[in-house]
Amino acid sequence: MITTQTATASKLSRTFTLLKESLRGGNHDFTKGSIRRAVLLLAIPMMLEMAMESVFALVDLYFVGHLPHSSYAIQTVGLTESCLSIIYSLAVGMSMAATAIVARRIGEQNPVEASKAAMQAITVSILFNLVIGIAGFYFATNILTIMGASAETARLGTNYTRIMMAESLIIVMLFLVNGIFRGAGNAAIAMRSLWIANIANIILCPVFINGLGPIPAFGLTGAAIATTIGRGTGVVYQLYHLFNGKNIIKVHLAYLKPHWEQIKAILKIAIPGIMQFVIGSCSWIFLAELVATSGGDRGSAGYQTSIRIMLFFMLPAWGMSNAAATLVGQNLGAKESMRAEDSVLKTVKYNVIYMGSVMLITFLAGSYLTGFFTNDAGVREVATKSLHILSAGYIFYGIGMVMMSAFNGAGDTWTTTWVNFFGFWLFQVPLAYVLDKYFKMGITGVFLAIPIAETCMAIASFLLFKTGKWKNVKV
Repeated sequence: MITTQTATASKLSRTFTLLKESLRGGNHDFTKGSIRRAVLLLAIPMMLEMAMESVFALVDLYFVGHLPHSSYAIQTVGLTESCLSIIYSLAVGMSMAATAIVARRIGEQNPVEASKAAMQAITVSILFNLVIGIAGFYFATNILTIMGASAETARLGTNYTRIMMAESLIIVMLFLVNGIFRGAGNAAIAMRSLWIANIANIILCPVFINGLGPIPAFGLTGAAIATTIGRGTGVVYQLYHLFNGKNIIKVHLAYLKPHWEQIKAILKIAIPGIMQFVIGSCSWIFLAELVATSGGDRGSAGYQTSIRIMLFFMLPAWGMSNAAATLVGQNLGAKESMRAEDSVLKTVKYNVIYMGSVMLITFLAGSYLTGFFTNDAGVREVATKSLHILSAGYIFYGIGMVMMSAFNGAGDTWTTTWVNFFGFWLFQVPLAYVLDKYFKMGITGVFLAIPIAETCMAIASFLLFKTGKWKNVKV
C-alpha cells in the first residue's frame, strides 16, 4: 500500500515538474531523450496558446451577442471572421514556413541561419500585409455584401469589418513570430504572448462596447477596437523577446534587409502553405454564404455561433498538432527520421484522446454552450443543431490536423495543399450544395457535408503520411 502511494506521489511530482517546465519555456534539445516528454513540453504551451487565440472570437461573440438586435452583430462578427480567415491563411502559411525552416536549422545546430530566416519571413509579411490592410479597410462594406449580409447588416457592421481588416499586419505578426519561437522549440513565449493579448482584449471589450467614464459606447465597433489593441499588445511582447538576445533566436535589424535566396526558400514552403489554407478558407466562406442565403440572418448567426464554439475546442488540438511540426523539423534536421515519425504518431494519440473528450462535452452540453452566447431562441436552435452535427467528426479532425502539421513541419506543404483542394473544393463544397439544393435538406445538408469531408481528408492524409515521402523533402 505504501509502495503504491509512493509511486503515485512520484508520478504526480514528475507530472507537475513537467508542467512547470513546459510553461517556463527555454531551449530544449528535442532530437534526444523521451518522445513523450518532448511532445508534452511543446504541446502543453501550444494548446494553451491556441486556446487563447480562440478566445478572441468568443469574447467578441459573447459581448456583441448581448447587444440589442444582436443577430446583425453576430452575423457581422462571423462573416468578418470568415473573410479574415484568408488573412489567417497568409499568417499561418508564413508561420509554417518559418517554423519548418527555423526548426530544421535548429536541428542542424545552426541558430544564426535560423535567426536570419526568421527575419526574412517578417520582411515578406510586412510588405504583403500593408497592401491587404489598405484594401480591406477601403472595401469593408463590399466584403460584407459579397459574403451574403443583408443591406442593414452591411451598413451597421462596416466600421467593425473596416478595423478588423486593417489590423491584418498585427494578426500576421502574432502568428508569424509565434511560429518562429515554436520552430526554435520555445513554445512558452508564444503562449504568453497570446495570454497577454487576450487579457487585454477581455478587459477592453466591455469598456469599448458598453462605454466607461469618458470612453463612449462604441457598440459592435468597440469589439474591433479592443481586439486590435489586445493583439497589438501581444505583438509588442513578442518583439521584445525576439530582440532581447536572451533566446536561441538572436536577431538584428540588419537581418531585415531582403536576402532574395532566403526569401525564395521561404516562399517555396509558404506559397503552397498559404494556398492550402486559402483553399480551406474559401470553402468555409462559400459554406457561410450558402447558409446565409438558405437560412437567413438567424440561420447564418446560428451557424457562425456554432463555428466559433467548434473553433474554441479545435484550436487547442491544433496547438497540440503544432508540436508535431516542430518535432518533425528538428529531428529531420538532426537526421533522425524514425524519431520524427514516432513523434507524430505519439501526438496523434494525444489529440485523439482530447478530441474524443471534447466530442462528448459538445453532445451533452451543446444547448447550454450555444445559449451562453445568444439570447435569441431561433439562433440558439440552429447553433445547437449545427454544433451536434459538426462534432461528429471531431476525432478525425484531430487526426487530420496532426498529419497536416507533420507534412508542413517537414516542408512538404504541397501534400496538404492537394489534400485540401480535393477534399474541400471537389468534395465538401459540391456535397454541401447538392444536399442543400437538390436533396432539399437546407442548411442541415451544409452542416453534414463538413464532418463527412473532414473524415475522408483525415484518412487520406494518414495514408499519405505512411508512405514516408515527406522524410526526403529538402529545406
